[in-house]
Amino acid sequence: MKRRSLLQCLPFLSLVGLGLASPLAQAADEAPDALIGRLTQEAIDIIQSDKAVQAGDLARIKELVDQKVMPHVDFQRMTSSAVGPAWRQATPEQRARLQAEFKTLLLRTYSGAMSQVKNLSFSIKPMRSAPEDKEVIVRTLIKGRGDPVQLDYRLVKTPGVGAGWKVYNFNVLGVWLVDTYRSQFSQEINAKGIDGLIATLTERNKSNAAGDAKSNKG
Repeated sequence: MKRRSLLQCLPFLSLVGLGLASPLAQAADEAPDALIGRLTQEAIDIIQSDKAVQAGDLARIKELVDQKVMPHVDFQRMTSSAVGPAWRQATPEQRARLQAEFKTLLLRTYSGAMSQVKNLSFSIKPMRSAPEDKEVIVRTLIKGRGDPVQLDYRLVKTPGVGAGWKVYNFNVLGVWLVDTYRSQFSQEINAKGIDGLIATLTERNKSNAAGDAKSNKG
């Protein structure tokens, strides 16, 4: 497996891995590193056994994400952090559109590398946190062919219904995904406003979908 393919698939691996446990398994008192370790192994198992996922089947990937991943991700926080200060001025409808288009962008960006993913394993580094911490970072190494690749998760502990640890950002080789998109999105917002960013994301997703359709026909 080429190193580039491994790097491309890591954000997808992190997304799938976040949601494969049952609600009972993700207890509020489960340690965040134990949670990430168990879910990462389940994600690797699915990626390496599900033929549709390996083929980059977006419908199958979206089904997995919608049904199993989203309950374990603070996706509103992820999107609001990517949008930045302009999120506070966005209407509820604009926020819903941003979340939907951002999710589609992430899925399309990383689904294509699945056919290249083989023989993955991982390890988790010791935690550097206190029991009372409400936000932590879990650091992992994903191993394929070649050098191990750093994949870290930033989690927040949520109270109330559905209490437990939820991921709102992840880091590949020292680069936080949300921070990368915040830089891109801020340029669009400064030039065209929130509606301009929504239009840009929508057009990018349509263009990617058209490219996928053309590739399938070819």
